[in-house]
Amino acid sequence: MADSLSSVRVRHLEITPNYAGQRLDNFLLRELKGAPKSLIYRILRKGEVRLNGGRVQPDRRLQTGDVLRIPPVRLAEASDQPLRPPPGLAERLRDAVLYEDRELLVLDKPAGLAVHKGSGLEYGIIEVLRVTRPNDSFLELAHRLDRDTSGCLALARTPAALRLIQQAFRAGQVEKRYLALVCGYWNHGPREVNQPLRRNVLRSGERMVEVLEDGKEARTRFQPVSLFKPASLLEARIDTGRTHQIRVHAAHVGHPLAGDDKYGDAGFNRLMAEQYGLRRLFLHAHSLNLPLGGRDIAVSAPLDAELKTVLNRLDASHQRSRT
Repeated sequence: MADSLSSVRVRHLEITPNYAGQRLDNFLLRELKGAPKSLIYRILRKGEVRLNGGRVQPDRRLQTGDVLRIPPVRLAEASDQPLRPPPGLAERLRDAVLYEDRELLVLDKPAGLAVHKGSGLEYGIIEVLRVTRPNDSFLELAHRLDRDTSGCLALARTPAALRLIQQAFRAGQVEKRYLALVCGYWNHGPREVNQPLRRNVLRSGERMVEVLEDGKEARTRFQPVSLFKPASLLEARIDTGRTHQIRVHAAHVGHPLAGDDKYGDAGFNRLMAEQYGLRRLFLHAHSLNLPLGGRDIAVSAPLDAELKTVLNRLDASHQRSRT
């Protein structure tokens, strides 16, 4: 494996067992350190990256013995400059560690912080951690959370752990549970939403996800936790990990998430901000259960102070209305 920040010649790499099962785009992002995602997808789209002599899609999973052709890539000089995280961010991420062993790191991801750089962002959690944890020879995202979502985020500390976690995700053996505050009084009881989703990109470049028949399979199970008049707290469990899945499915059944400026209700969002103090998307990955090397890892992340305050204010208002 190469360590350099740029490649100025064609390279042919044979995939070792450590990297079997990893997506090609993720492998290239790590191999071409400092390369923006747009560059990775451009060289894939143009066919400059070849797998076993042929063109290949970004989501192709590598296999032991595959031969990967990586074209010459010269990165911008700015990419060679060491990342300097904003003051306080490194400490914030150190305080966010929920669980750590030699194979796995689980953080309570803060809302508003992307998991990786891209789309105009100079850094994300993974880039900051690689700088602030120099003794970690390997550190990769095991899955993703949207920028505005908080809660349990798992990172692999060895290639073998990454492969096992990704296999567990594909086999449906990983359980992620979210807490979501939605608009209105949820009177459906436990409900499964099984609607296909398709991601589109608007002319502005914004990503939007819609329920469409020709989309990818997506299933979300909602369970009511606390019901108030203007809003309801639900637990959401996803059997598939589509982009914006919980947000789109909730909106599809008439209960958009509080604080959602993409799929939500503007009037409801104003109410939640002005009367209850909500300044962000109310979506939190509160628990993560996954198998790893014959053991089961269970981690939970409590709601932060802002979200707890919103719920306390809703409960107080609900109690007043009953007296």
